[in-house]
Amino acid sequence: MRNRDKKGRFVKGCVPPGEPFRTQDERATEAGKASGAARREKGDLRKLLKLWMETEVEIDKNGEPVTGAQLMLRSAVKEMKKGNPRFWELLRDTAGFKPADRVIVADVDPEVIAEVEAEVLACNEMDDDDDQTFDVHDAKR
Repeated sequence: MRNRDKKGRFVKGCVPPGEPFRTQDERATEAGKASGAARREKGDLRKLLKLWMETEVEIDKNGEPVTGAQLMLRSAVKEMKKGNPRFWELLRDTAGFKPADRVIVADVDPEVIAEVEAEVLACNEMDDDDDQTFDVHDAKR
């Protein structure tokens, strides 16, 4: 058979027997519909989780209501205390101390780099006892 290899397996790119041939547009339409369905499902899950996090889901031993978000935080802190680094990162990032993920590379004039380096060196050479301050904006005046 033309669409099988020597071992009888279907060859990539060939239409298996019994399946209709579909054009690129037909396959793209089908993939787009599946993508949209997956996106809607993910959005629904996000809404449900947000609702659960805002809802009081139990009462603690002091009689205070506890939200889903508070339960998640307690659980994450317990795991962090056990030494799980993933939860340490989760708590650090959630608290707003996540380090930068990207480095921005820009074309900078070599003269500007030299000027900045000179100002940094000048700032480092200042005496701490002088009560002098360095203002980057003053350097441009």
